[in-house]
Amino acid sequence: MSGKLYLVPTPIGNLEDITLRALRVLKEVSLVLAEDTRTSKNLLQHYDIATPLRPFHAHNEHKVTEGLVGQLLAGAEWALVTDAGSPGISDPGFLLVRACVEAGVRVEALPGATAFVPALTASGLAADKFHFEGFLPHKKGRQTRLLYLAELPVTFILYESPYRLVKCLEQLIEHCGPDRRACVAREITKMFEEVTTAPLSELLAHYQQKDKVKGELVVLVSGK
Repeated sequence: MSGKLYLVPTPIGNLEDITLRALRVLKEVSLVLAEDTRTSKNLLQHYDIATPLRPFHAHNEHKVTEGLVGQLLAGAEWALVTDAGSPGISDPGFLLVRACVEAGVRVEALPGATAFVPALTASGLAADKFHFEGFLPHKKGRQTRLLYLAELPVTFILYESPYRLVKCLEQLIEHCGPDRRACVAREITKMFEEVTTAPLSELLAHYQQKDKVKGELVVLVSGK
């Protein structure tokens, strides 16, 4: 009889942002597949969960997916977690889930933390329809994506590194214009959470004045 793969979202900052169901699943499964076992170990220890951990990340997923699916087909019940947020959303998970679905392994996705949803709802930008882009390519293909995004009639959402934020805002101004309303959400759910909504030109000026930008970032831009 086939086992089951649980996709378990983990907190993106505040450790209280995990569901009772997620904690129960993490206790009941026989193994947790983790993007970084050190990060996940800290989370499990915080909640007194002793389930064993096994690495599953972007550097080994192609190599180990077939074997993992075989063990799930044989009856294993495991959980998949990433460092923070929901597996498969700009994090490892897609390859394993696709292979499980194709092989007939049951996949159960739990609802929970992901960075772009609270950023979107707190931004004040239209949230009835939106486009989630995630991380842009660093070089090849970046301009093509920006040209496409700038023409969208709905809010679009990016993930960005703090080291590239100013450059990203400059490129967004180049393609969308300085007056397009946008939002930078930083450190969502954490102590120094900051959600700033303003025209792109004001956001650029704000972050150019900062010596150093820290934390995980979500950049949202209103539709054309």
